[in-house]
Amino acid sequence: MAVKTLEWIGGVDGYLRLIDQRLLPGRLEYLDCRDVHALWEAIRTLAVRGAPAIGVSAGYGLVLALQSSGGIGGAKEGLDRLAQARDYLASSRPTAVNLFWALDRVVAAAKMFAAAQPGCSADALRERVLAEAQAICDEDIEMCRRIGVNGIRFIVEGAGVLTHCNAGALATAGQGTALSPMFEAHRAGRRFKVYADETRPLLQGARLTAWELRQAGIDVTLLCDNMAAWLMKQGKVQCVITGADRIAANGDTANKIGTYGLSVLAQRHDVPFYVAAPSSTFDLSLADGGRIPIEQRCPDEVAAFAGVRTAPGSVGVYNPAFDVTDAGDIAAIITERGVIEHPTAAKVAEHLGDGRA
Repeated sequence: MAVKTLEWIGGVDGYLRLIDQRLLPGRLEYLDCRDVHALWEAIRTLAVRGAPAIGVSAGYGLVLALQSSGGIGGAKEGLDRLAQARDYLASSRPTAVNLFWALDRVVAAAKMFAAAQPGCSADALRERVLAEAQAICDEDIEMCRRIGVNGIRFIVEGAGVLTHCNAGALATAGQGTALSPMFEAHRAGRRFKVYADETRPLLQGARLTAWELRQAGIDVTLLCDNMAAWLMKQGKVQCVITGADRIAANGDTANKIGTYGLSVLAQRHDVPFYVAAPSSTFDLSLADGGRIPIEQRCPDEVAAFAGVRTAPGSVGVYNPAFDVTDAGDIAAIITERGVIEHPTAAKVAEHLGDGRA
C-alpha cells in the first residue's frame, strides 16, 4: 500500500505509529503508541491486528518499555523491565503465536547482549533492543514478498480466489501473507477475481480486505460468509487462500473464525485450500491443533452492530475469535521458505529444519 500499517518514528526515544484499523474504511487515521499500556490496548481492541503485525508491534513495544519512568539505571534493571513488559504484552491476545515469538526473540537478544558485555550501559541495551525490533520488522517485509513469490503459481489466469478475514498489508509490516500471492500475480499482469468474505462479526474482510484490494486495483467482490458454499457450487472459486495465527506441528492451522467451515466446503467442492503464513507462525510445541488456545471475545461483538443491540438482552453469546482447520484439509502451506504440500508433522519438521533461507 501507499501507506504503512505500522512504523517506528525516531530513535530509542521514539514511538510506534499504527493505522487505527478500527476506523477503516470510513477514516484513515493513525494511532501513536508512546508507552506499553497504549500498545496493549491497541492490540487487545484490534487497532492493530494480524499475527505478523502484532508480533512486529510487540517487538517495538519492548523499546517503549525501556523509556518509561524516566529511564533505567542499568542493564539489570532494563532486563527486569523487559521481562515484565514481555508478560504484560503477551496477555493482550492468546492465539497469535507471532506475538510470543517476537517478544521472546527481543528479550533473548537483550539477554545475550548483556551477557556478552558485562556492565553495558542502559543506553546500549536500549539500542540493542531497538535494533532487534527493527530486524523483525525488516524481515517481515521480506517474508511477505517471498510468500507472494512462492504462492503466485496458485493464482492462475482467470481464476476466482476466495479469501477470509484480512491477511494483507494491514496484517503485516509488508504486503501481507494470504494477499501477497495476489499482489504478485497482479503485478505480473495476471487476470483473476478475488471474492472476500465479509468475516463476521467484526467484518475484517469487508472493512479491510476489500479496501486493500481496491487500493491495489485488484478486481474484488464482497460476499457474506454464508454465501461461500453457493459460490463454490457454481464453480466460481478455483482456490481458497487464507492466513494463519498459529500452526501446530502437524499442520493444523488456527485462523479467523469461519476458516474451518471454508476448508470443509472446499473439500466438498474439490477446491484446493491454501494457507499462507511465515515460518514464525508455526508452534512446534503443540502436536496438533486441539491444543491451540482459542480467544473468546466480548459478547457485544455478536449481539450488537454499530453500537445498536440486535439480539435480545438475555440471550447467551458464543464468540470465539478463531477456529482450527485440520491439516488433512489443507492442500498446501505457503511460507517464505517454500511450499509444504499436503502438510504432515514430518513435512513440517523437514520444512522448518532443512536450513533453507
